[in-house]
Amino acid sequence: MKKLLIIGVVIIAFFALIVFLSNKSDEAKLKDNPYGTNNLPKSTIDLIGNENYDNIVLPEALFEKIESGESVTAYYFHPECQFCMAMTPVMMPIAKEMGVDVWQYNMQVFGNQVGADTEYNIVNWPTLVHYKDGKEVGRMSGQQPEENIRAFFNEFESK
Repeated sequence: MKKLLIIGVVIIAFFALIVFLSNKSDEAKLKDNPYGTNNLPKSTIDLIGNENYDNIVLPEALFEKIESGESVTAYYFHPECQFCMAMTPVMMPIAKEMGVDVWQYNMQVFGNQVGADTEYNIVNWPTLVHYKDGKEVGRMSGQQPEENIRAFFNEFESK
């Protein structure tokens, strides 16, 4: 009986240590996060520091740029979307290679705050949209192969 109790205490202590270390790791990531808040879901915290998610944009900055008429490519994603998590590591290296500045908009954190889902009709993820002169001129939704991503960037970023 004592052995069982000792094993139980060791298991509980082990899990407590894991939770403690995970929380400390999250605290470190949140120090310089690009979201402007520390009240983030775990799946978003896990992406902080990932080189494929290093161009996060706040809603106000993105929508101001779109409305100003500047050319901008926005990538709407959700950290719990399996298709987003598969497409981003393919798309972002291509964007860097081609010199395309892709502004990444986290729908989990910002989706319903400013109107991405209503005003800009973002209802599926991942969605890559190119805006020019304040209007959408190109859209690609769903997980895409490398050749489609390259074609999208070639078509809209070269104009």
